[in-house]
Amino acid sequence: MSVQQEAGVDGEALEVWIDQDLCTGDGICAQYAPEVFELDIDGLAYVKNARDELLQDRGAATPVPLPLLTDVIDSARECPGECIHVRRVSDNAEVYGPDAG
Repeated sequence: MSVQQEAGVDGEALEVWIDQDLCTGDGICAQYAPEVFELDIDGLAYVKNARDELLQDRGAATPVPLPLLTDVIDSARECPGECIHVRRVSDNAEVYGPDAG
C-alpha cells in the first residue's frame, strides 16, 4: 500500500488538523509522526501535506496515511495541549482527539 493512501475507520478516509490556539509546542506529535507533523519557527505544531509542505492556514487538514495511522492516533492521545483532531472526511466527525465522541 502507498504511503499516500489515506487511512480510515471502517474503510473511511481520515484527515488530521491541529488547533494552534491550544498547541503547547511540546513536539510530541512531531516525534511520533514527523511525516505528518512539524514545529514551525513560531514554536507551534502544524500538519504537512503529501509534498512535505507545512499547512499554516487555520484549520488546515491533511489526509492520514494508512501506515502512519497508529502514530497519528498516539499523537492525538499523548498531546498535552489536546489540540490534535482526527476526523472522517465524509462527515467531519471527530474519531480521535479531544472532541471525539
